[in-house]
Amino acid sequence: MREDRAGTAMILAIDIGGTKFSMGAFDGERLVRRESRATDAAGGCPWMLAQISEIFTAWRRDCTFERCGIGFGGPVDFARQRVVLSTHVGGWNDFDLCGFVRDLAGVPAVMDNDANVGAIGEAEFGAGKGYSPLFYMTLSTGIGGGIYADGKVWRGADSYAGEIGHLTIRPDGPECLCGARGCFERMCCGLWLERDHGKSAQALMEDPEFVKRYVVDLALGLKAAIMLLNPQRLVIGGGISKAGDRLFAPLRAELRRQITRWSGARIDVVPSVLLDDSVLYGAAALAKR
Repeated sequence: MREDRAGTAMILAIDIGGTKFSMGAFDGERLVRRESRATDAAGGCPWMLAQISEIFTAWRRDCTFERCGIGFGGPVDFARQRVVLSTHVGGWNDFDLCGFVRDLAGVPAVMDNDANVGAIGEAEFGAGKGYSPLFYMTLSTGIGGGIYADGKVWRGADSYAGEIGHLTIRPDGPECLCGARGCFERMCCGLWLERDHGKSAQALMEDPEFVKRYVVDLALGLKAAIMLLNPQRLVIGGGISKAGDRLFAPLRAELRRQITRWSGARIDVVPSVLLDDSVLYGAAALAKR
């Protein structure tokens, strides 16, 4: 995608994930340039920084940027604006990613966890527009969550609100990368689906019998968000959400079965409409603030 406007100051948006990373250029609310590449987990942080530098250097020849927003696939200390760590890619512990971007691009940068940023994107431009409170969950390499209400993200006291991926849903389940057992992420994310079943999540979603079993655990995790937060809408993004009705129809049925009978909490669970760009749109909106 390329639609540059010479002399127009744009917003640089960066989405760093465990499977892929993307960069976008926004002219106002329009995504006019975009590039996505597969993440080299073995290359760690240094590889990713080199890729960001390479793409930015190519873009700066005919793009002028005024600020940058970043969604990072792992815990972020929002107050300090530092990456805490990545559970999927090494080398990010206590990393000053915003400082790196400021030095590279010469513009102010702001960062948040990718699920929080995805929540902003879907709330302001996607399937969550007009809904509050909104719960956004990314269902991809890992699982993360973002809570959006009254026009802003709720991050909690220490920037860790929304970390639904590490709720325990199977206490006797297998060990997660975090060291606990039976985490929501361990049972349902793309990384572990492929390791446990020898097929990609995309292939597994084609099997109705597998999906029927899978949504039991998926609903267990989502039930916690519905019962605790009573969101007006719950939006699921990330690669697995692209299965569409093959996933969402049985998931809604399973949620209706699991949700406490007396609860009047709504079960409005929908896929992202921004697909792979929820975090990019959210990062651009975050930068504007």
